[in-house]
Amino acid sequence: MKKIEAIIKPFKLEEVKDALAAIGIEGMTVTEVKGFGRQKGHTEIYRGSEYTVDFLPKIKLETVVTDELADQAVAAIIKAAKTGKIGDGKIFLTNVEQAVRIRTEEMGEKAV
Repeated sequence: MKKIEAIIKPFKLEEVKDALAAIGIEGMTVTEVKGFGRQKGHTEIYRGSEYTVDFLPKIKLETVVTDELADQAVAAIIKAAKTGKIGDGKIFLTNVEQAVRIRTEEMGEKAV
């Protein structure tokens, strides 16, 4: 099993969710986060004063998928989240040793 963490632009969430649902992935956790990468934020003027916005709003999407679905899921996220502009985000994959569904005590891929 693989855990996929994707940091994307907030307005791309629905498109990414729909793309993942189209390949059979429906369970996910979504968190509103702030951060920056190479874009290093930007400057804004508020009430005549200029200030730097270092941390930009992003969405962190997490899901656990079978090894067979991992490549498809990554491709779906890229296709749905890509704008071609700086700040599109990143995707991280990590191995998951075990998963347990608390309600039924199912383990492994059955729990996902």
